[in-house]
Amino acid sequence: MASDVTQERKQPKAEGVAAVERALTILAAFEQASEPLTLSELSRRSGLYKSTALRLLESLRKFSYVSVTGGGRYELGPTVLRLGRVYQQNSRLQEKLLPVFQQIVAAGSESPSFFIRQGRDERLCVFRLDSNHSTLDRVKTGLVLPLDRGAASHVIRAIDDGAAGAKFDRIRADGYAISYRETSPDCAAVAAPIFGENNVLIGALSISGLRFRFTEETIPRQVEHLLTATRALCTAFGGRFPC
Repeated sequence: MASDVTQERKQPKAEGVAAVERALTILAAFEQASEPLTLSELSRRSGLYKSTALRLLESLRKFSYVSVTGGGRYELGPTVLRLGRVYQQNSRLQEKLLPVFQQIVAAGSESPSFFIRQGRDERLCVFRLDSNHSTLDRVKTGLVLPLDRGAASHVIRAIDDGAAGAKFDRIRADGYAISYRETSPDCAAVAAPIFGENNVLIGALSISGLRFRFTEETIPRQVEHLLTATRALCTAFGGRFPC
C-alpha cells in the first residue's frame, strides 16, 4: 500500500517536469523564426500536437513569455526580453566584454563575438561587436548556431566535452581553434575558451571575418588579438589564461 502511495506522489512530479520541458520546447521553436508563427508552425517545429501546444501557449501567454499578434500568430513576449536583460546585468557580461572587444577592434581585429553553450547541440551568441572592416557574416547577439561547426563550437566541444580526435587535441594544446567556411562560405574565424572561477568554461571568444582576410600572413595577427582578449577576459571572469 505504501509503495502505491509513493508511486502516486511521484506521478504528478513527472507530469510537471514533462509539461515544463514541452513549454521550453515551444519557446525554443521561436529561435530561428524571423516572423510570428502560427499554431500549426509551432506544432510542427516543436513536435507537439496542436491541442498540447495551444494549452501550453495559453500558459506562456499568461506570464507574457509569448504574445499573440492581431493576426492570431505567436511571438516571444516581453518577459523573455526582461529576463535577458537581467541575465546580462547579473553576469555583468557587457561590462566585462565591451572594453576588451573595443580594444582589439581598435587594434585592427576582425569582429569579436562571445558564445555560450545552449543545450547539448547549440551555441548562443550573447555579445557581439562589429569590426571596422566590411563583413558578410551574420553573427548578431542572440544568434543560435549548431555545435558541430565553427571555431567557437570546436573550442566548446574540446573543453566542455573533452571531445576525442587530433583536431580537438590540437585545440587543447594550442589554446585556440581556426575554422574556414564552416558557418558561412565567405567567412573564417579563430576562437579560444574563456574560463571563470575554478577554471570552469564560461564560453568561447570568436573573432570572425571575410575568408580572404584570413591568410597564412594575417592569421597570426588575428590569433594575437584573440589571445590578448582571452587573457584579459579570463582575468575579468576570475579564471586563468589557458596558454
